[in-house]
Amino acid sequence: MLRTSPHTHFRRVLTAALAATAALATPAVAAPAQPPSARISWTACTDAEFAGMQCGTLQVPVDHAHPRADRLTLALVRRPAEDPTHRQGTLLLNDGAGGSSIEQLRLAMRIGFPSFAGAMSRNFDLVAVDPRGVGRSTPIRCSTLQKPAGITHVPQDHAQFDALVAHNRAFAQDCLRANGPLVAHTDLTSTARDFEAVRTGLGEKQLNWYGIHYSTLLGRTYADLYPGRLRTMVLDTALDDTTSPTERIRREAATAEDAFNRFTAWCAASTDCALHGKDVAAEYDALVARADRSPVPVAGGGRPLTGEDIRTATQDHLTLSGVTWPALAQAVVKAQAGDAGDFAYEPDDTLDAVQVQVPACLDNAGPVTTFDQLTRLHEELTRISPHLGGAVRSWTALTGCLGWPLPAHPVRAGAPVHGAPPALVVQSTHQALAPHSAGPAMAAQLPGSVVLSREGDDYSMFLLSQCVRDATNRYLTTRALPAPGTTCTD
Repeated sequence: MLRTSPHTHFRRVLTAALAATAALATPAVAAPAQPPSARISWTACTDAEFAGMQCGTLQVPVDHAHPRADRLTLALVRRPAEDPTHRQGTLLLNDGAGGSSIEQLRLAMRIGFPSFAGAMSRNFDLVAVDPRGVGRSTPIRCSTLQKPAGITHVPQDHAQFDALVAHNRAFAQDCLRANGPLVAHTDLTSTARDFEAVRTGLGEKQLNWYGIHYSTLLGRTYADLYPGRLRTMVLDTALDDTTSPTERIRREAATAEDAFNRFTAWCAASTDCALHGKDVAAEYDALVARADRSPVPVAGGGRPLTGEDIRTATQDHLTLSGVTWPALAQAVVKAQAGDAGDFAYEPDDTLDAVQVQVPACLDNAGPVTTFDQLTRLHEELTRISPHLGGAVRSWTALTGCLGWPLPAHPVRAGAPVHGAPPALVVQSTHQALAPHSAGPAMAAQLPGSVVLSREGDDYSMFLLSQCVRDATNRYLTTRALPAPGTTCTD
């Protein structure tokens, strides 16, 4: 789905941009009694950033249809409610893109999350669970690079297309050899079933769900599989999987291009932009064309980056207007001077990409199988997205799954989910990751849900908007939703 994962990029840039404040003292709270069928093993966390919290592990089946076969370990971190007298249950924190929720909690602690979270941290145990295949849970690790030098996701001829398909097949086979059946069971449904084991292990009758991006789909899937098991659902930057895979790519390409155009308009108006006073779109296009002719080096080593690489990395530089937009302008200037390092993978990004690519191939049926089909789709995306060339994460997912040897098991979406609570869906009016229309599409599947729009370009909006925080905390504590049509403007 992505090159530099949104959670990695969020950690890298937001941590540097926001001043951390002191975390509030966390009282010790005894863990609730655990049923023997799904017991979580808790210990005091030894990580200084998780002081006062509890770290746990839980064993779950690799294949829930065969619970007595292979098992994997889920890793959890729990921050007990600050006010145990008024505790209202457990809130599961779910990172976007299927990334590490534990690392997302770490980031939140670094930027002083407890000092502004309000009722979320006072009234709820916060539990971050790394999903299967990710982070501290049993991870998927593959020795073959997902996209080595010489492989392109925009093949120009049949030979390049065949090389991509052959590489994808070899990559998948390497992952299967290294990780066994886990690779075939890292899909939405299997991951959602893990969270039912977490609920049982926590001893909770109902859970509260906070999901970002991919985890909005995961929450919807969990609610569908286990009616009545969720008390509340907060879905930040919802995705829409009710349309065809190709239509999803078109819409994502259009919304990312819109975000790029808003970035260039900001540069024209703001002296905070390193490209202020220049034709930013022309500068960017020239850099991409130059890198396609002669890849731009990366200081300190690493593979020089092509224009395709730069385009693929750009979407994640558009996700937080106050933080990543200035960083994108600086990255362009730096690359123009001969160092494309700000568009390159970080050391952990290769693993991140694997952990996202595997479920992408399991969750999405391949709509394209031939070079001619791929070429026609890319030509269409180039018309929709002339600057980014359609280089969005759903395109990377599609092309990275060509030749994938395992069958896909997509979740059927679109019908009302019975037994789900009315959800609070928080959606930016302009977001590089998902169109605003994805919010209503998600809300329509969860009867009684309301879309809270936020004017702007950001995701992970609880951290950025007091209006969103107030609405979220009101909903979590009272289950009262804002009026339909409400928009936050801060």
